[in-house]
Amino acid sequence: MTTTTATSSATFSTAAVHRPGKIRNRVLWTLQVVLGLFFIIASGGPKLVIPNILMANPPENLTISLGLLIFIGVAEVAGGIGLMVPRLSAMAAIGLSVLTVLAAATQAFIADKPAMGIFPLVLAAIFAWIAYERRATITSLVR
Repeated sequence: MTTTTATSSATFSTAAVHRPGKIRNRVLWTLQVVLGLFFIIASGGPKLVIPNILMANPPENLTISLGLLIFIGVAEVAGGIGLMVPRLSAMAAIGLSVLTVLAAATQAFIADKPAMGIFPLVLAAIFAWIAYERRATITSLVR
């Protein structure tokens, strides 16, 4: 009987390491939905719907090719959708974290506006935290 109790508590502690608590889970889902909608509607969507207008009016004297603009838009929309799909949330957060670090580097080194890179770095940290908390979904995808 003692062995069963020890096994049960060991199983519980392993599950607690991979799954966030109830309040943390709600905070994560709120962030995931809000950021997912932001990347679908406000960030990636315009790159796919009105790319020619964006190409004609480049922000911060930064010009990129139409193909790269559309690729970034697809990556942002896919990441936004992935954040809201439970099985894909960690992988989407990893992808968006990489994307936002690259956006910060672009602002700092190519556009020569390092202060504009702060917001993407904050987003990258949030996405890294989401990926860490949702890491159990990565192992479930592998299986």
